[in-house]
Amino acid sequence: MNDQIHTGDEHGELGDAEYAEFMELAAQEGFEADEIESELAAAGHGPLPVLAVVGRPNVGKSTLVNRIIGRREAVVEDRPGVTRDRVTYEAEWAGRRFKVVDTGGWEQDVLGIDASVAAQAEFAIEAADAVVFVVDSSVGATDTDEAVVKLLRRAGKPVVLCANKVDGPSGEADATALWSLGLGEPHPVSALHGRGTGDMLDAVLEALPEAPAQTFGTAVGGPRRIALVGRPNVGKSSLLNRVAGEERVVVNELAGTTRDPVDELVELGGKTWKFVDTAGIRRRVHLQEGADYYASLRTAAAVEKAELAVVLIDASESISVQDQRIVTMAVEAGRALVLAINKWDTLDEERRFYLEREIETELGQIGWAPRVNVSAKTGRHMEKLVPAMETALAGWETRVPTGRLNAFLGELVAAHPHPIRGGKQPRILFGTQAGTRPPRFVLFASGFLEAGYRRFVERRLREEFGFEGTPIHISVRVREKRSRKK
Repeated sequence: MNDQIHTGDEHGELGDAEYAEFMELAAQEGFEADEIESELAAAGHGPLPVLAVVGRPNVGKSTLVNRIIGRREAVVEDRPGVTRDRVTYEAEWAGRRFKVVDTGGWEQDVLGIDASVAAQAEFAIEAADAVVFVVDSSVGATDTDEAVVKLLRRAGKPVVLCANKVDGPSGEADATALWSLGLGEPHPVSALHGRGTGDMLDAVLEALPEAPAQTFGTAVGGPRRIALVGRPNVGKSSLLNRVAGEERVVVNELAGTTRDPVDELVELGGKTWKFVDTAGIRRRVHLQEGADYYASLRTAAAVEKAELAVVLIDASESISVQDQRIVTMAVEAGRALVLAINKWDTLDEERRFYLEREIETELGQIGWAPRVNVSAKTGRHMEKLVPAMETALAGWETRVPTGRLNAFLGELVAAHPHPIRGGKQPRILFGTQAGTRPPRFVLFASGFLEAGYRRFVERRLREEFGFEGTPIHISVRVREKRSRKK
């Protein structure tokens, strides 16, 4: 019984007996107990709570995001409207990890600034467990800020108010004036110089739940959550209607007629599934850049809320950068994945041949994902979708016991040692699977393992244990140089 208690806490997903055996292995190889603990805790975490950073343009959201994640990843440029692929980042503060959604990526006065700020904030707030609302304290609260406050009130999520651009004591008074927004204490911060960000992050940790409210599929018999993602007009709504067996979503030839993610409970293969349809956004020519950004923000929000992403690809068109971006988003979020090739029935032999080659070259990195060739319009092969989804979810939840994993690693290292580099031959000493959903492995090694060798290990893990339809995370901890005499 004791074995069960430890799942999901500092041991990752190792039961007590397995944990004790594992720590003994580690001690024999000269690893300190505390470094092992931290590695297991890092790899064993479940889904992380999500923090959204919202506010009107040019208040310093991206600068603040960089400050929070501790590296310059969110693109900061002076010209508004800098689009980029990533909208979510992982961060850590005071030993707690969380995800940050940056909405600073697209800020152009196209829909009217209020509308675009509101739209952005809405997507982000929906995906988040808590919100940092950034206001420029040197300007004070504007009408746009007031509009965002209304949104935040309606959403009912915990909010931390960040009074940015307070570079010295003189700015503190400006910050104090923001009590008027009615969101509680304004935290005076200079995102640019880092002043006050620590106190603000302490407040963020208080607002964030320890783990997100979305506990995945643990509700007994709760429906599994599926995100339908893909480029605008690839047929997501048609697929959802086909799956649901009725017209539930407005389908229009115009790309992006769906505006908001619609959640649908659907009976399929004797089970109830919850489908989140992520819209391709309505495109106007001059809205092109922004629309793509919104679409990726919305896709990110839907993927965060789902357990499995069904990536829909239009077989009649070449695989695009946007398709690859959506796949990357699902993989980076660590979700189970199914590739659905839509409009398959419209292809001639030649296009099929080229499509196969495209899938191999452009989507080779997800060769492990189950693939179904479907037609959302005619319903062809739709019955193959459920088994593919079940396979992917099973892979996502697979756990290999530590003993079995180490027997496998021992054979692998003996048969295929790491190439010698600089006169040394790094070896994988032992490992464990610290988490599932997706499977996360921690390998302990005597030296640095090259990326190529890590990929080889991942490939062999898949051959041996399945893991179909799920990304795998492998982190490697190298033994510190120290005397072996303990």
